[in-house]
This record gives sequence, C-alpha cells and structure tokens, in this order.
Amino acid sequence: MVVVDSDSVTVFRLKGLLELRCHLDTTDALLMQKVISRTFETLRLQVKSESCVLAVCDSPVIIWPNKGIYGEIPPSTLCEDVHQWIQLDEQESGGKWSTKKKSKKGLSVNVIKLCLMMDVTKPGPLSAPIASKTVQKSHFLSATLPMDCVVRPSCNDTIKDTCEKLVEALTHQLCEMEKVTLQYMRGTTLFIPEPLHFNLPEPKGLVTVVFPAGVPDRELETQRRELHHQFELPDDRPYFRRANVYHFPNEPYKDGYLRNPHMFLTHPTLDNGKLYLVQGTYSYHHYMQDHVDDNGWGCAYRSLQTICSWFQQQGYVELPVPSHKEIQQALVDVGDKQASFVGSRQWIGSIEVQAVLSHLLGITSKIMFVSQGSELASKGRELANHFLTEGTPVMIGGGVLAHTILGVAWSETTGQIRYLILDPHYTGAEDLQVITDKGWCGWKGPDFWDQTAYYNLCLPQRLRII
Repeated sequence: MVVVDSDSVTVFRLKGLLELRCHLDTTDALLMQKVISRTFETLRLQVKSESCVLAVCDSPVIIWPNKGIYGEIPPSTLCEDVHQWIQLDEQESGGKWSTKKKSKKGLSVNVIKLCLMMDVTKPGPLSAPIASKTVQKSHFLSATLPMDCVVRPSCNDTIKDTCEKLVEALTHQLCEMEKVTLQYMRGTTLFIPEPLHFNLPEPKGLVTVVFPAGVPDRELETQRRELHHQFELPDDRPYFRRANVYHFPNEPYKDGYLRNPHMFLTHPTLDNGKLYLVQGTYSYHHYMQDHVDDNGWGCAYRSLQTICSWFQQQGYVELPVPSHKEIQQALVDVGDKQASFVGSRQWIGSIEVQAVLSHLLGITSKIMFVSQGSELASKGRELANHFLTEGTPVMIGGGVLAHTILGVAWSETTGQIRYLILDPHYTGAEDLQVITDKGWCGWKGPDFWDQTAYYNLCLPQRLRII
C-alpha cells in the first residue's frame, strides 16, 4: 500500500490497464501459483523497462520515465509547476494553457492525472514472422489489472523525482496485487485485484489498499482489522469499507446529488468559540428531487434521506437511501401508521425518523425535547458533544418545518451559538453557488428558530462496527 498526505498541494494520480496472461499446463495449486507469480514478475519488469510510458492527461506531454525522456517538460521542473502544461476544459477550444485549475470557490485542484501505457514499437529491423503449431492441454488465464497509483511529491520534488516514485508505486502495487490474486484464487478462477484509496484521519492522509473485486465487504473483515491495527485506528467505526473510498476532486458523483455543501462556507468566529461539525460525507436531499413533488410536506423525509446517505457513505450500511414510499411503508410495518399512509402526502416528525432509522438501518437515536425554540440557544453543550462523539447529521422538527443540523459553533465561556443548517425546503437545481450564497446551506443564529414552537431533535447514534 501507498500512504499519501491528504493535505498536499499537488497529487499525481496514475491510472492504466495491464494484461495478466499466463498458460497453466497443470491444475496443481502450487505450480499454478508459481506460474502466476512469474507472470507478475514479468509485469514488474515491464513497468521498469524503457517501454513504460506515462501520458499527462489534458496535455500533449508524453514521458518515458525509464529513458529519462519527459517530453516538453524539463526534468528539473518542480511538480507544482507542471500545471502550466495542462489545458483547462473550458479553454480547449481557444488553445490557451492554464497554470492552475480552479473550482467554483477558487480552490486549486491538486490532482494531476496521468495515463499508463506501454510502448510496443521495437527498435531495429523486423524479422519475418514464423508460425508454429503445438497441441497440448492447458488453461489460459487472462485478467485486466486496473492500476491506480497516487503519489504526493514533496515541495522540492521535480517531475523526474515524481515519475520515479510513480514507477516504484506501480511496482509495489503489482506486488500487492499478486498477494491478493494468490490469496483469493479458487481453482483456475481469479478475483481481479482492485486498488482503492481511503482518506484516513490526519496525519495519516490518503492510503491505497488492494482488495479482491467481487468479494463483499463482509468477507474482508479480517483484512480490515489488520489494516486498523497497522494504522492504529479504532475498531468501532469503518474506515476501509468500499463506501469509504476517497472521492477525488472534480470527479462528478454518478447519482447527481451534491455532497457536503457546508465545506464551501466561511465558518463564524465566536469569542472562545469552537466548531463541532458533522464527520464524513452526506448527500444533500431536498424538495422536488427524484421526480417527487413533495413541496410543502416532505421536508422531514428529505432530512431523513440525508441522514441515511450519511450512514451509507460512511460504510455503516449498504442499503440505498429510501424513497418516500419506502419510508412510509416502514412506518406501516412497525405499526406506527395505517396502510393508507403509503402514497399519502402526510408529514412525519422526529419520532417517525427515529422509528425508520431503527427499522430499516438498525440505527438507534436519541431524542432531545425542547419545549420552545428559545431554549435551543442553551443546548450548545449537548449538540457539541453529539458532533464530537457521533458526528451524524441531526434532524430537528418543530411546527410544520423540519431541518438538518450539520454542526454548531459554540462558546463554552459566553454561551454564544450558531447552527449549521442544511435546509430541505430548497426546490432548485443542484447549484452549489446558489445553495451556499442564498443560505440553503448556511450558518444561522438562535433567532432562526420559532421562539415559542415546540421542537424535537433526532440524534442518530453510530453503529460500533469495523
């Protein structure tokens, strides 16, 4: 595995395919393992040979690292300066070159992508082909290996240094793939080794691990426990389930939902105040999504969906985020509602959210009762403790409205408090700029709540699993 500091300015990611092909003249397990090991060694030698080619994506630069050829880039170029050879998507038609890619908020994107290829052209005159025929019984094993390496260069590393590290990372990843292939081989059937990246708590950062594709997470618990021990991680929360895989910047999510819009906000400053925020990743669920017109009645459903997405994307559960009808059916199944509730446009509250989380996901929740909104200003300690220990989104319902609380800024000395609110009442498109600028995800003061209304808060608790 490869460990990369996740707060780096520049990260190089190399992806590509290598073909694993070998003839097996026997089904003897030990002999087959020797042949497969020799084939992996051939691939490692190929990666270290002069035929290894690295193409910098979105640029004309081609690099032969083992030949010392770096295309248009001088080998002494610092890695942070490689951006100037990379073309922005929006500038391709004009032929202009960029020094840095930027997101909507002006943050530098720190991933430089490269493609792994092999030069098949051989130097010297070509000999005439010779055909021969051999008749024998054998097994032919063929697999495509999805190479995916990440390297974080130091501030003084040159492109030459980094390319050498990428070749080392490729070689190491082939070693890890060989171990996984042999460990999970069943007769002449191979499970494809799959490199996955996980972002661990600081200072560990980004880690690359190889798992067998097709083997479910529940059968990899032993390997995950070993990784937890190796990286000194607690055994009461998942870090290496596939749902925890790191999502690289500028890669869109296939489901279309926004993730963690609060990350683009400026946090408030309070006298002696501290921030206590949701931990991990969630999806923003709000009115009018999924072709469902729930404007005016579905806010608590959407808050519940956001909570469910958190448990799914942290790897605690594998179930998809439930639809409105599935939420309603769950409440019928637990005896909370009549059968006619399914398909209706009736509201639900915090107690129903608690029941659905328990029934569908096996999640327990604490309920905080607040007799009037003015008392929420005094709940800083309880909310801060929740985000510090559990880190889950909180659903709050009062009157006819429901919201999701993602964190608090709270001062223990002065009692000042601000709430980080994700508002499910938004009806527009998945436009991060609008959502953050217009306050659909934003920091609110104590006057945000109806001072005389009764509120219930549902505080979901983490599962204690690895």
